[in-house]
Amino acid sequence: MTTPDERTRAILHTKDLLVELLSAEQAPNVPEAIRDEARRLLRHYPSPAELGLAHRALPMFFGEPL
Repeated sequence: MTTPDERTRAILHTKDLLVELLSAEQAPNVPEAIRDEARRLLRHYPSPAELGLAHRALPMFFGEPL
């Protein structure tokens, strides 16, 4: 069973991965189509402030973003 903290941590780590995919230095062999998709997804990705709001509204689903 996933805990609220694990769920929030997964969201934050996923954002880190998407940002890394955009970097030619960190991920040099990533196809441009993947970079474009990562860029598109990040445009709509929740900010830490939004995750904090989700935590306050639904603490049983989202942990506090640290």
